[in-house]
Amino acid sequence: MLKVVHEESESNAHGPAAVGGSLLDELVRDGARQMLAAGLQAEVAAYIDAYGGEVDGAGHRLVVRNGSHQPREVSTAAGAVPVRAPRVNDKRTDETTGQRRRFASAILPAWARKSPRVAEVLPLLYLHGLSSSDFGPALEQFLGSAAGLSAATITRLTTQWQGEADAFNQRSLAGTDYVYCWVDGIHLKVRLEQDKVCLLVMIGVRADGTKELIALADGFRESSESWADLLRSCKRRGMAAPVLAVGDGALGFWKALRDVFPDTTEQRCWFHVLGNVLSALPKLAHPGAKAALAEIYNAADREHAVEAAKAFGDLYGAKWPKAAAKVTDQLDVLLAFYDFPAEHWIHLRTTNPIESTFATIRLRQRVTKGPGSRAAGVAMAFKLIESAQTRWRAVNAPHLVALVRAGARFEKGKLVERPDESRGDQQVA
Repeated sequence: MLKVVHEESESNAHGPAAVGGSLLDELVRDGARQMLAAGLQAEVAAYIDAYGGEVDGAGHRLVVRNGSHQPREVSTAAGAVPVRAPRVNDKRTDETTGQRRRFASAILPAWARKSPRVAEVLPLLYLHGLSSSDFGPALEQFLGSAAGLSAATITRLTTQWQGEADAFNQRSLAGTDYVYCWVDGIHLKVRLEQDKVCLLVMIGVRADGTKELIALADGFRESSESWADLLRSCKRRGMAAPVLAVGDGALGFWKALRDVFPDTTEQRCWFHVLGNVLSALPKLAHPGAKAALAEIYNAADREHAVEAAKAFGDLYGAKWPKAAAKVTDQLDVLLAFYDFPAEHWIHLRTTNPIESTFATIRLRQRVTKGPGSRAAGVAMAFKLIESAQTRWRAVNAPHLVALVRAGARFEKGKLVERPDESRGDQQVA
């Protein structure tokens, strides 16, 4: 029997995995280079053919090839790809401006050094904790080149993000209806200043059930004046009053809400209430208190929740009256979510959409010791939320959100049909 045996070369001495991986990368980059070159050539050919009939007085074509540009490397998801783009000599002039027309490649814009995909990765890596000086060494291992990955690139990006955050907070809200909203104040330490940044955050639920960032601003702590300025800005730009607002017990926001949107229902965050109650109890009482509080906000309806709250007050009120009062003294705003669809209860009793999103920002703050300035802190938070927003899921039963805005009534989480004028009674759906 004849067998073919491959001789082991010196390059294979360190194992087939290493060689295979290196060869695979080279094949991918070579394939990307060939496809990019073919695409650029086809693009130029199509451009020249489109204007092949335009000639000057001597019968010479006005749009012709003109060699190639200087070679350059472009960082792509497949690695660093060498490019030598073809040139076009366009002798036509614009009738309006009188200037020469220019060919602009849709595949490879002029002076581009990295693909849009790589450009999207840069802010995410920076925001998640990678230092700007580490970009070159880190990404060079993956892309084969550090071109366009300098610290100056990140500095330019942060300046751009600040402008995007300012534009976001000035946009019109007239065409968007937020039925529910969550609010919270997030504190971040700033490296170059003594005090902390207090980010005032508002996330809303549109009528179609999707979640969206409404506003993000740098406030002075969580004062009512700061919240009122933010709410008035939203109202001035066309925002309608939400049906329900969910937040912690900070008095500043609720005072501002009553002044700007007095018809909005208030719902206190059970996550914050739980922390406040446990802070007023000894550690030995924490397990029982957590279970008793869960019986309140997980009750089947408002009536059972009220009974569970009374039981909590009877059990803990004698020994720890301050802990019990944190629940019994504000029961009406703790149980407001029971007047809405049962499918939405899990969303409306906490500010979890904000807390989970800002866990990433707090992580970066611990890695980099906070942003360098207040403006950079707001921009950093804005870009992280913008990135996270693409992964937010809609609320349960999104079709019910529009009914909430329309004023539909819900009893025990179920939709109550409008009164039948002929019989004068109501039917529960």
